[in-house]
Parts: sequence; structure tokens; C-alpha cells
Amino acid sequence: MTVIPNVLAPCKRKPATDIFYHDVVQGLTAPQKYLDPKYFYDAAGDALFQQIMQCHEYYLTGCEMEILRQQSAQIVQALQLYAGDFDVVELGAGDATKSVHLLQELINNGIDYTYFPIDISANVISQLEKNLPAQIPGLQLHGLNGEYFHMLQQANKVTTKKKVLLFMGANIGNFSVSAARSFCQQMRQYLQPGDLLLTGFDLKKHPQVILNAYNDSAGITRAFNFNLLHRINRELYADFDTSKFEHFPTYDPVTGACKSYLISLENQQVHIGEDTTIHFAENESIYMEISQKYSLEETDQLAAYAGFKPVARFFDRRHWFTDCLWKCI
Repeated sequence: MTVIPNVLAPCKRKPATDIFYHDVVQGLTAPQKYLDPKYFYDAAGDALFQQIMQCHEYYLTGCEMEILRQQSAQIVQALQLYAGDFDVVELGAGDATKSVHLLQELINNGIDYTYFPIDISANVISQLEKNLPAQIPGLQLHGLNGEYFHMLQQANKVTTKKKVLLFMGANIGNFSVSAARSFCQQMRQYLQPGDLLLTGFDLKKHPQVILNAYNDSAGITRAFNFNLLHRINRELYADFDTSKFEHFPTYDPVTGACKSYLISLENQQVHIGEDTTIHFAENESIYMEISQKYSLEETDQLAAYAGFKPVARFFDRRHWFTDCLWKCI
């Protein structure tokens, strides 16, 4: 039997941990157990994800990096053609490892723009403000620390130029198709007709290639998923035994949904602090994350649904990945 406390214990948890606790308990007491993937990214999770991106099976990063290294000149030509004078706003900028190629190409072409990186991490923004202007002489940068849409609203107050919005890294794939539609619709509300969106999509391909990317031979993706259980143990005083769970990725080539689960290997109980006990049946799953894959037609359908018009596409040499340029209509 699952027991959910009516009141959190304020003496034991800070407000941020209260939210984490609430989200974990809500997910693990749902009919289909799940954990919110935003909690993957503590310090250990960040480090593991960096390792995942270096795995030879994880092709996504290399594909988009190839596009930006080799085709930034063509992308800049398209931006000038469709937007003219503009500023650049990037959602989830991170360390800007890929977008730096595009930013440099804009400088090389003498384009007068300001780069507005948006990230939830204050440390990320601080590092970008410190390092990027030194790396790209002449770059004008205005960092925005906070949630995507709130910071887009702030950017609208700072600049009246047209916007080129970057949403890179196949981050759109972190949503189900229906959630991606809602996200793109909401994103469109903060943009004006004539603004541009450059966003990355991982394309449907041989199922085994995709499955291998989320089940690497070194077991780093497995460790990345289990790290969330370790974080719950550490921060919420839980007692997950990871040896009693198995990492299980799946891919459906029809829908394009690549999903990761943790499977309980036996009937067991997990305690979260002193307040909550979660029961797991043998073979019961915890849904961890999705990485949605698209056909080109499906990217066009998503654009049209959300109020955009596709105007250009850029591919890696194997056509495994595409950065799509959409214009707000």
C-alpha cells in the first residue's frame, strides 16, 4: 500500500527539495509510474550526459555539429534572406559549443546583432558572459537566466528587432508529439510574424541505430538513468537499491517514440524519507524519458500546426539529422 503524506516535513527539507519530493512522489504514485526527466541534471547527471554525447553510438551531437561547422555560411545566408536585420535568442544555450559556429559566421559577415542566451542555470549564463565574447571578438551578448518563456518575454522588452530563435540539439524530441505541438504553439505566441526559428530534429532511421544510441555498450546511458535514483536516495533520504532495477530502452519505428524505462526485478518496497512507502510489483516499470524521432513530413506538419512556415532545411551527410528553419506566419 502506498502512503502519501498530507504535510511535508519542513524541518527536514528546503523549499527546492519540497518541490523535488512532491514531483517524485506524484510520479511514483501515478497509475503508470514515472519520474520527471528534468531531475536527471544534477552535477553527476550533467557529467554523465557529457559522456553520453561522446559515445560513438550517440550520433545526434556529431550530426548537428557537422551541420553547424560545415553549413553555417548557408544558414547565415538563409537568415539574411528571410529576416534581414535581427537579434539571436537561444533557448537552453548550455555552453553554446554548437551555436558558436553560427555566431562566429554572423560576425564574419559583419552582421550587427546581439546574442541572448537563455538558460535555467545561472552558472551557465555567467560562464557564457565571461567566456564567449573573448572567444568571438565583437560579439554583443545579453544573458537571460530563467525559464524559457519568461525569458523570451524579457528579450521582447530588451530588443525590438526581428528574432532568430535557436532551439538546438533535438531538444524538441524531449516532448511527445502532442506536447511538442503545445510547446511550439506556446513558443509562437512570444514571436512576431517574420521572426525565424532554427530547430533540430533527429530523423527516423534504422531502428537499431536509434536503439543503440540510448543503450550504449559502455552503459553510460544506464548509469545516467540510475543516477536519478541515487539523487533521490541522497536528497530525499530514499532507499532505492539499483541492483533491483534494470534499464530498458524501447523504440517504435512507426510512431518514432524512443522511450527509456527502469524495470523492477522483484516485488519490493522503496521508502522516501520517513513519510512515504512506494510498492513496486515485479516487472513494473518507471517511465523515465522520451526522445521522439520525426520524418520530414512530420516536421512540416508540426510547423504548420504551430503557426510556422518551413523555409529551409540543413542536413548532415547521412541525412540522420536536420536543422529546420521556420518562419513565423
